[in-house]
Amino acid sequence: MKIGVNEMKIGNIVEHQGKLWIVVKMVHVQPGKGGAYIQAELKGVLDGTKLNERFRSASEIERIFLDEKQYQYLYAEGESLVFMDQETFEQIYVKKSVIGYPAVFLQDGMVVKLMFHEDQVLSAELPTTAIATIEQADPVVKGQTATSSYKPAILDNGERIMVPQHIESGMRVIVNTTDGSYVERAKE
Repeated sequence: MKIGVNEMKIGNIVEHQGKLWIVVKMVHVQPGKGGAYIQAELKGVLDGTKLNERFRSASEIERIFLDEKQYQYLYAEGESLVFMDQETFEQIYVKKSVIGYPAVFLQDGMVVKLMFHEDQVLSAELPTTAIATIEQADPVVKGQTATSSYKPAILDNGERIMVPQHIESGMRVIVNTTDGSYVERAKE
């Protein structure tokens, strides 16, 4: 669907120069002399390359809408992750690089939203939080309990995070899947 570049928003996926791009930043510029333009930073959906492009305000660009579907995570196989369609039970393989950092928080049976363009998976959206078990946590340092200080800990998936002083090995915690930060202690 063609839209005016003035209607473009951060997070939109657009087709430009024969490739798919996600709009990362954009600024509407009105110089004192000459016509207004949009300065946009685009990131390649498939390869991650960046492009800074200047569009005239009157120009149009092709906006791409992705198909979204819920899939259940099954297991990892080499560099691929296996997901199952919850309606047809069909299994698909997705490269870990498509999901990126949040892939370390995938758990058996987790429901994930996969985004497709022409039957190719472009990205995945995990639940915002996941429950993990603390495998190893440093002991409390005497005298640091008065302030809200954090200590390093290792999760059952091998990921290192910072947790409050009262968290110990064996406890279950809720972790933000986008940045790996501690959210709260999980209810038992």
